[in-house]
Amino acid sequence: MITTHPFDDDKLREECGVFGVAGAIDAAAMVALGLHALQHRGQEAAGISSFDGRLFHNHKALGHVAGNFDSEDIMRSLKGDWAIGHVRYATTGETALRNVQPLYAELASGGFAIAHNGNISNAMKLRHDLIRTGSIFQSTSDTETIIHLVATSRYRTLLDKFIDALKQVEGAYSLICLTDSGMIACRDPLGIRPLVMGKIGDTVIFASETVALDIVGAEFVRSVDPGELVVVSDGEIRSHRPFSDKNSRPCIFEHVYFSRPDSIVDGSSVYTVRKAIGAQLAIENPVDADLVVPVPDSGTPAAIGYAQQSGLPFELGIIRSHYVGRTFIQPGDGVRHLGVKLKHNANRPLIDGKRIVLIDDSIVRGTTSLKIVQMMRDAGAAEVHMRIASPPTMHSCFYGVDTPERSKLLAAQKSIEEMRQFIQADSLSFVSINGLYRALGESERQDNNPRYCDACFTGDYPTTLTDLAERDQPNQLTLLAERVAG
Repeated sequence: MITTHPFDDDKLREECGVFGVAGAIDAAAMVALGLHALQHRGQEAAGISSFDGRLFHNHKALGHVAGNFDSEDIMRSLKGDWAIGHVRYATTGETALRNVQPLYAELASGGFAIAHNGNISNAMKLRHDLIRTGSIFQSTSDTETIIHLVATSRYRTLLDKFIDALKQVEGAYSLICLTDSGMIACRDPLGIRPLVMGKIGDTVIFASETVALDIVGAEFVRSVDPGELVVVSDGEIRSHRPFSDKNSRPCIFEHVYFSRPDSIVDGSSVYTVRKAIGAQLAIENPVDADLVVPVPDSGTPAAIGYAQQSGLPFELGIIRSHYVGRTFIQPGDGVRHLGVKLKHNANRPLIDGKRIVLIDDSIVRGTTSLKIVQMMRDAGAAEVHMRIASPPTMHSCFYGVDTPERSKLLAAQKSIEEMRQFIQADSLSFVSINGLYRALGESERQDNNPRYCDACFTGDYPTTLTDLAERDQPNQLTLLAERVAG
């Protein structure tokens, strides 16, 4: 089983990635390619469900897409011209095969497979209510709650049942559902999680990011709008908007870290935005130094922007290995601290005697930053100045990002000066929240109507957090505990 991130618990973990193909020969093979492009969004498990016009076919496995969907026998078993897929990092529910998506169920109306990116923030309450009325759950995933809501809805058509279910959930979701009659793709009313639509001839494709459209040669058509349901059936594409209009709040961290740099998110090039964040960081937090060095790979575009704005040379002072997986070594406590060196190594001849500006996308717990600063000092750096291409991460996310509980977020517990002392840098600065918005083309953050969901920085959550409010009550399920404990 191939997985990644062997030691690093000091990043905000990617949520999940979804991909769907409606009407293509060997649809499952196309989905597997799309999931390869979305692998960065979820690296613990992957699954594909297909429909051949009569039967549904499913295959799910722990680990990467590669190694699980490169077998001819497996791909031949996923028959049909319609298919959906999912790559997962566990934000709710344990890492177990029963939680790997797409989840599939036989409903009164026929087969129903669902792939979900996001988190349902009232899943525990809904689950309790459903169990009390007789529902039997097979997983600990919040996604299964949606299936039960659809199954128990009193509306007549499947689409109306699905809309009824969505009107009962809170939180964030991008969903792709495969049914006997077609495919449904939808996005939560605030558009917190991303979803795009593309086409190859008459084939319709949905994906979490445009980069997944690129890999299969699809033309980007548009983003699925917040609160929109797109139904593909009988050769037609129909749009439904069952929710009242709300000001959208897409996740700002897609631009900072989650999306691949070669993706387009909400009309903006991720790479260009990250360079602009780096430039803004240089404007707000200049430093007298010799080199700008990215913490690879996520800090690289921002470091380029910082270097161009500041006039300092950009250099690869840290070299990253891309071939580290969990199966490589199972470390005990005695060697676990060496894990960062499996992923990063200082380019010593470049670093020795230099004043270094280190650029990274975020600081979560601070443990990796501490190790990288020390690595620079061990390589002979005269000074190490840390610059972060996002504001301080002070709050947990409840919308599909695996963040540690707030007590483990370094910025929630320490001032910036105390953080600097903790990571042992000569200086530490973050881009401001207004600077982040300026990099995204806004003049500043409008506090009474912010353009993005930035709750991890500001604590301004755009939806009700029912489960969080009730988590201290007795006899609660483990869903929220797993979600916030990281």
